[in-house]
Amino acid sequence: MAKEKTTFTCNACGGTSPRWLGKCPSCSAWNTLIETVAESASGGKNRLSQPQGYAGLANAQPVTPLSAIEAQDVARTPSGIEELDRVLGGGVVEGGVVLIGGDPGIGKSTLLLQAMDALHRIGLPTLYVTGEESGAQVALRSRRLGLDNSQVNVLAEIQLEKILATVEATQPAVVVIDSIQTVYSDQLSSAPGSVAQVRECAAHLTRAAKTTGITIILVGHVTKDGALAGPRVLEHMVDTVLYFEGDTHSNFRLVRAIKNRFGAVNEIGVFAMTEKGLKGVTNPSAIFLSQHSEPVPGSCVMVTLEGTRPLLVEIQALVDQGGPQARRLSVGLDKDRLAMLLAVLNRHAGVACADQDVFVNAVGGVRINEPAADLAVMLAITSSLRGKALPKGFIAFGEVGLAGEVRPAPRGQERLKEAAKLGFTVALVPKANTPKKPIPGLTLHAVERVDEAMNIVRGIG
Repeated sequence: MAKEKTTFTCNACGGTSPRWLGKCPSCSAWNTLIETVAESASGGKNRLSQPQGYAGLANAQPVTPLSAIEAQDVARTPSGIEELDRVLGGGVVEGGVVLIGGDPGIGKSTLLLQAMDALHRIGLPTLYVTGEESGAQVALRSRRLGLDNSQVNVLAEIQLEKILATVEATQPAVVVIDSIQTVYSDQLSSAPGSVAQVRECAAHLTRAAKTTGITIILVGHVTKDGALAGPRVLEHMVDTVLYFEGDTHSNFRLVRAIKNRFGAVNEIGVFAMTEKGLKGVTNPSAIFLSQHSEPVPGSCVMVTLEGTRPLLVEIQALVDQGGPQARRLSVGLDKDRLAMLLAVLNRHAGVACADQDVFVNAVGGVRINEPAADLAVMLAITSSLRGKALPKGFIAFGEVGLAGEVRPAPRGQERLKEAAKLGFTVALVPKANTPKKPIPGLTLHAVERVDEAMNIVRGIG
C-alpha cells in the first residue's frame, strides 16, 4: 500500500512546505507548520472541477467607476440582545458571515442559542447546526436557559455537503455552525479541523452566504494563546470577527469586535452569566470601578473609549520598596508604556521611582490599549508613592509625551459627560479637551504639562 504523501501547512498564513521547518518560509512565523495529508491534484472531487467552484466566478462584472455604482446602507435585523447588537454594529446583516471565538465553556453556544431563539420569535427562520453536541444536549441547554417552547431548528451534522443541502431545502435566514473545526468536506481527504478542511469549509459557507443572502455565524476554537485556531486566512474570509473574553471564574463576559465590515471595530458588549444564560449589562462602568467607602491611595479613575462607548475604569497602582532590581508589572496596560511613563515622571515631574517596585492594574480585567490612560496611571503611581489618596469623585485622562506635555484624547466631551452622569465632580484633563460650555456638576482643571498636573493634584488633594 502506497504511503500517503504529506506536506506541512502554516497555521498563520496557510503556506505550505514539503518538510518541517522551524520558521514558515512564507510569513516567517515560528513553530506554525503542521503536518497534513497532501491533497491530490487530480480527481473529480477537486473543488476547482465543480461547476459551482471558482470557474463559476469567471464571468466577472464589467469595470465600473465608483461614482456609477449604486450603493445603499445595509439592512440590519436586531437580534433582541442589545449588547450583541452593539458589537455587530446594530444587528445581523443579510448575507453577512460572523466568526466568534473564545475559550471552552466561556458561553459562546449559550449566547448564540439565546440569539437564535430571539430571532425566531420575531419571525426569522433559524437553523442551529451542532457538530460538537447532540440535538438532545442542545434541547437540554435551551430548557436550562428558560427558552420554553423554542422553535429553533437544530441539525446535528458535520458533513459540509449535507449541511448545505439542508440549508438549501429549509431556507433559513440565520444559520449557526457550531463549530467550524468539526465540519468536513468529502472533497478533501484530510481530517476535520485540519488547515485544509477549515479553510475549504469556511470558503464554501461564505460563498453560500453571499449568493443566497443567508446570515451565517461560525463558532471557532481558540489556541492556548487565545488566537482563533486554524489558518489566519479564516479571519480574512469573514465579514466580522468577535472574541468572547472573560474569566470562567467571574460572572462577567466581554464580546469584542476585532474586525467588522459593517460596523465599528473594538466595540465591546458586556454580559453577566446568570442561571438563565447571558444577560446584557446596561452600566458596565460599575464593573470596572471598585467600591471604596473612602478614597484610597494609589487609585485613579479614567474614562476610556471602547468603540463608541465611554467606560469608566479604575487604575490602581502600588509602589513599594524594591530590591537591587526594581520590578515593573502591569495588568491590562502595556508594560513598555509603563516604563516610559515612569521615566517621564522622573524627568519632568521630579517623582523618582527608580528603586521602587511599581505594580499597575486595570480593575475588572479590562485591557486598555489607548494612550489616554497615561495621565491616570501617573497620578495613581504618584498617589501610592505619597501615600495620599486623590479627592473623592476625581477622574483624569490624557496622553503624555516624552517631553512632558499632556496631549488631548479623542472625543473628550463625551468622556466628561459620561463621568458627570455617574456622579464624578472633579476632572483633570488636557487643555485641548476643555469643553466650550461648562458641564453641570463637574469642576474642570485643564493642564498642558505633567508637572502642572502634579501641582494641581497636590493643591486639591
